[in-house]
Amino acid sequence: MKYYFSLNITTNEFLPYYQGTIQNVVVTTTKGIKVQFPAMHLRKYLTAAGIQGFFCLETQQNKFLSLSKAK
Repeated sequence: MKYYFSLNITTNEFLPYYQGTIQNVVVTTTKGIKVQFPAMHLRKYLTAAGIQGFFCLETQQNKFLSLSKAK
């Protein structure tokens, strides 16, 4: 299953996720579905400005497969 969503998180807002204080991220997809996944998968998209963009989360049988920036 593919889920598409936008994120706009500042570095300060992401800090508890980066530090592991908060383990999971909950997002609302473009279809209005709430999806939860481990925050560690967002770390590679963190810049000095935070995390911004349109993303695609892929799952299979409710298990994480991949997270990528959507085009």
